[in-house]
Amino acid sequence: MSAAARNALKPQVTQLYKELLWMGRDYPQGYKYFRDRCHKVFKAKSGLTDPKEIENAIKLGEYVKKELEALYFLKRYRAMKRAYYD
Repeated sequence: MSAAARNALKPQVTQLYKELLWMGRDYPQGYKYFRDRCHKVFKAKSGLTDPKEIENAIKLGEYVKKELEALYFLKRYRAMKRAYYD
């Protein structure tokens, strides 16, 4: 499609990247590992030109973001359980 359609999705992609990097601060394997992997994936997807493919990639990124939230919640839950019940 047109460049205008791709440019309309660019703010969403940028926001998703920033949110993922922000969430990566607490990643179990460390921020550097997470940042490098995140950068590698976004760079690999940077060549997408079809707006449908870009939207699918954004949906996948949102899914990853939700999975990270679940991982962090479970990590906090287990820490609280160890602190108070073990």
